[in-house]
Amino acid sequence: MSASPQAEFGALAAAEGRAAVVTIVGGEGAAVGLKLLVREDGSRSGGLGAAGLEEVAAQLASELMWAERSELHEHQGVQLFVDVTAPAPRLVIFGAVDYAMALCRLARAAGWRPFVCDPRSQFATPERFPEAEAVIAAWPQEALQRVGIDRATYVAVLTHDPKLDDAALGIALRSDAAYVGAMGSRKAQERRRERLLANGFHEGELERLAAPIGLDLGATGPEETALSVMAEVVAVRNGRAGGRLRDKQGGRIHDEDRAQPAEPAASRESA
Repeated sequence: MSASPQAEFGALAAAEGRAAVVTIVGGEGAAVGLKLLVREDGSRSGGLGAAGLEEVAAQLASELMWAERSELHEHQGVQLFVDVTAPAPRLVIFGAVDYAMALCRLARAAGWRPFVCDPRSQFATPERFPEAEAVIAAWPQEALQRVGIDRATYVAVLTHDPKLDDAALGIALRSDAAYVGAMGSRKAQERRRERLLANGFHEGELERLAAPIGLDLGATGPEETALSVMAEVVAVRNGRAGGRLRDKQGGRIHDEDRAQPAEPAASRESA
């Protein structure tokens, strides 16, 4: 007997997988309690009793599992609760430099999964980056093939070598990565931009490049620079601009859907 949608969702959550379960929670005449599970690859199990409603629910589930947000929605009088589970976000760092060491430590402390990539094997070692999920001593194309890039991947290029920079950015900017940032002065950024344009990139593709990387904190040194970079990627992940909270006009200070689980953990594991 196959597991129920809720039981499978609980198992995926325990395994740090990505999925969403949609439950009918209200609406006149609605079949309250029916569930539809949507997995990362788009496959489904369970059902909501109506093909049209299931298509709407599957689309919501797909969007929210990548936004990593649980929400209540209404469709034609039927209330749908979309509960999402997702693994910790990934930060792929190019350049096994001192700044990468600090960024790796801070990313891990913030609950992210940092990966460090650099073809220079004398620098790209697990001993130098004990907090990294993996240290990959390979050129960007091979490294990114091994890591994989999806819509929950954030890329930070910290090297100052055009051979590495351009190769990494050339792949990341045309990937599904949620964020691509690169370190360097404004003059270095302009030279990099000119090289990328000469290599066939267009202005629209370069618009998504966050360069110089990080928020304007006045950071100095590796640790403060790492804080600046993490502040930016967290803001991007949460759809925020990264300004000061005291200057925020209206709206909630914190996203309640991220601040706490949508349902108690026990309910996720129940059948």
